[in-house]
Amino acid sequence: MTVALSPQYRESALAALAGAELDVLVVGGGVVGSGAALDAVTRGLSTGLVEARDLASGTSSRSSKLLHGGLRYLEMLDFGLVKEALRERDLSLSRLAPHLARPVQFLYPLKHRAWERAYTGAGITLYDTLALGGGMPRHRHLTRTGALRVCPALRKDALVGALQYYDAQVDDARHTMFLARTAAAYGAHVASRTEVVGFLREGERVTGVRVKDLEVDRTFEVRAQQVINATGVWTDDTQALVGERGQFHVRASKGIHLVVPRDRIQSSTGLILRTEKSVLFVIPWGRHWIVGTTDTDWSLDKAHPAASSTDIDYLLENVNSVLSTPLTRTDVQGVYAGLRPLLSGESEATSQLSREHMVGSPVPGLVVVAGGKYTTYRVMAKDAVDACVHGLGRSVPPSCTDRVPLLGAEGYPALWNQRRVLASRSGLHVARVEHLLGRYGSLVHEVLALIEADTSLGQALTGADDYLRAEIAYAAGHEGARHLEDVLTRRTRISIETFDRGTACAQEVAELMAGVLGWTPEQTAREVENYRVRVEAERESQEQPDDETADATRLGAPDVVPVSD
Repeated sequence: MTVALSPQYRESALAALAGAELDVLVVGGGVVGSGAALDAVTRGLSTGLVEARDLASGTSSRSSKLLHGGLRYLEMLDFGLVKEALRERDLSLSRLAPHLARPVQFLYPLKHRAWERAYTGAGITLYDTLALGGGMPRHRHLTRTGALRVCPALRKDALVGALQYYDAQVDDARHTMFLARTAAAYGAHVASRTEVVGFLREGERVTGVRVKDLEVDRTFEVRAQQVINATGVWTDDTQALVGERGQFHVRASKGIHLVVPRDRIQSSTGLILRTEKSVLFVIPWGRHWIVGTTDTDWSLDKAHPAASSTDIDYLLENVNSVLSTPLTRTDVQGVYAGLRPLLSGESEATSQLSREHMVGSPVPGLVVVAGGKYTTYRVMAKDAVDACVHGLGRSVPPSCTDRVPLLGAEGYPALWNQRRVLASRSGLHVARVEHLLGRYGSLVHEVLALIEADTSLGQALTGADDYLRAEIAYAAGHEGARHLEDVLTRRTRISIETFDRGTACAQEVAELMAGVLGWTPEQTAREVENYRVRVEAERESQEQPDDETADATRLGAPDVVPVSD
């Protein structure tokens, strides 16, 4: 069972949204909203999902790409949250998304001889114990020599020994898109670029929303018995449209990440370092490393949080404190910034705010879910839909998403074992097939079918040769990509994995999308220019000294231009 999020699908989804009253309408196409749509539809509820921009275009494409329990939450004695997150991590690895999630190894350098090894070792032992049965290797203690063997990049005077443990990682934007696409495959009506501009009321009760289709500038109503506000850092803004005070508030914390080429840090393992304010990760990411993150309060533009020069210097300074060959600005290929949706009011320091989530129903017909961690999205989604079921007042089956693999998961292990056979049949190198399997799982056959129909799609993109031309056509025809930015920043990671930030291949990518989406030459040119201006604004913002000037500079680039313009 599969479905393509094609332009034709979007039109039918919009018609369905406008045509009848739904049981549940989810507002917000991030990981929690997409997870809620999947949870609702797999309980037999008629379900819709609307997202103002692209799927995962906010926080859910700008995380550290980790599925983890959160070691630092053990220090806060938040054992329940850690155990829950570890269970969800292992569920994604083993059953729900084995094609998208994979184990990742981390090294924790020790700076003090006796007490630190005992203290940190006890914490990681507890971490392993809470994850018991998850199938992940247990941690081990290393001497300084052993640590330098797996990570030669470390300065010898930066450690006296180390601990090595395992967690997991995922491409967050693709994972979120797969959640939404899986929900669509079960019958949910999913539409991106549809902005909620108001709520419908019958007396006290919320009965639906007014939605603006940003692609053709039309407004229509969507009626639903229950509406879920799953808009993350926009939670308070969405609540304001209802005209009711929320039961809780969300505070945004900015985290930035740097992407550097793999050869700049000689290591076969990731790193986790303690800083004055939080923790810092060096995470393996294909042919790159992701270095992050920061944790600072943010009250400026939520759609395009900007990384300042100060943010970048902070990360470089902290990671260079342990590296024998320091990283410089010229080593940085990509930079991205995201906002954590933290429940406010518990601490002045954002790093101390709870990552627990909350679900509330401020008025009949409306459920609000906020807070939490990427890893625990499924639990948040389940709790939100449980609240909707209570409001529906009828018998509804319990959540079953712990047993619903995402599209591409079924048959993935067998296809991975057959990757050399797939390579032989398709004429692609086995390394290329491995790359495709790690992005599409068993849906790889749909990508290979495009290449079989047009062999030119089997060629690599010029200037971004990790990706095939077929992947661009597939993103536009099957994965709901509507604009050039969607493909370069979320369906692929070209915007952070190339020094030119994707500008070199933008024209080729836009032309491939045009063939699928029916763009005119004028629209194609607008998409390329819009992306070029965006990259220019981002680069310039990253030279600014503080958040205010970086934000003002980044906002110099306009948002995507509707196709109908």
